[in-house]
Amino acid sequence: TAPSIRLSPAARSLFDEPLAIAVQGLGPRQQVTLRASLRDETGELFQACARYQARDDGELDLARCPALPGGSFSGLEPMGLLWALQPQKPFRRLVKRDVQSPFVLQLEVFEGHGEPPGRLLAQAQHERVFLRDGMRRVPVREGRIRATLFLPPGNGPFPGIIDLYGTGGGLPEYRACLLANYGFAVMALAFYSYEDLPKEMKEFHLEYFEEAVNYMLQHTQVKGPGIGLLGISMGGNLCVSMASFLKGITATALINGSVANVGPVLRYKDITIPPLGANAKRMKVNKSGIADILDALNNPLEGPDRQSLIPLEKAECRFLFIVGQDDRNWKSEFFAVEGSKRLQAHGKEKPEIVCYPGAGHYIEPPFFPMCAASMHLIAGRPVVWGGEPKAHCEAQIDAWQQIQAFFHKHLTGKPPGTPSKL
Repeated sequence: TAPSIRLSPAARSLFDEPLAIAVQGLGPRQQVTLRASLRDETGELFQACARYQARDDGELDLARCPALPGGSFSGLEPMGLLWALQPQKPFRRLVKRDVQSPFVLQLEVFEGHGEPPGRLLAQAQHERVFLRDGMRRVPVREGRIRATLFLPPGNGPFPGIIDLYGTGGGLPEYRACLLANYGFAVMALAFYSYEDLPKEMKEFHLEYFEEAVNYMLQHTQVKGPGIGLLGISMGGNLCVSMASFLKGITATALINGSVANVGPVLRYKDITIPPLGANAKRMKVNKSGIADILDALNNPLEGPDRQSLIPLEKAECRFLFIVGQDDRNWKSEFFAVEGSKRLQAHGKEKPEIVCYPGAGHYIEPPFFPMCAASMHLIAGRPVVWGGEPKAHCEAQIDAWQQIQAFFHKHLTGKPPGTPSKL
């Protein structure tokens, strides 16, 4: 029989679900190269390849056969062909712009371990989807709010979460959408560089975010009495600010966030929090022109920079800090520890801090490939984000579970998977 690729699930799977990959019909101990390819919506190509040897019976199951040295990864890595995907043009990060269409994954099996690979033996396509069947995607244009609300199938109400991304602007929906698949009403909220919102980050007014919180609290499909916040990077320190000043927040999860205000000035009513100072001279630039900005920010515990600290001890919610210990964007672990000290010094509950060695800045939902370096809008040049691909991938899988468990616990009062008593 001719070789063929066997996938499980066969035709489509959620992007954050594992995909089992096997090849059957090969010769005993036959050497082959497997290649995965995926194009984003702008046409950018991401690829990974790995070298394998079939077993005596001609079967090759990626869950049981280790990849041999010489490809994008080696060792027993059933999902390696996905997490090792790399852009063919430098400084591109894989993001999903339209969650209503899938990413199409191409898988190919080639003869031998040559460069370039030998004859094509088998190929298959698989759709990696973002919206579960029955999921509702609701654009929100109410007052000043520019957002998209994802509602799970069923009657609800559901625990509510507002999801914020970082300095990239626009309205990234993919994390909110994937999270809503697990029984949450999740609002992806834009805050600049989208439709009629400000084009640049000069200052942030918390009143805008308050409008979004109130929208969620009043929504018939959102289970009160409070909601959750989830933010990464700049979105993380916006979530800390929201939790510190706004009512109705029960749980806040930060992915490599900051407890100091970074970037624009933050305003709320008569309160102004200046941004943390930075010194571009502390930025290191390597031979390829890529910057390491880790040391650029000032210490928020010293001198006038103390004014940039967000008063998170005012928050009435529980906190979860997800920390990549190899984050090269800023000192996430320092911020998490500092936040913990401040909360406890004010008699507040100690936050959960989950640290991941070998994980970089962009801790995304599972199976997004690690972005090692890309353009940074504030730095105005490509920067390194840190991370080691395998450790980073494992961190993403675990962090995703931690985030869901945290929100289930504090927004519904029960761990995930607990049957609700009617």
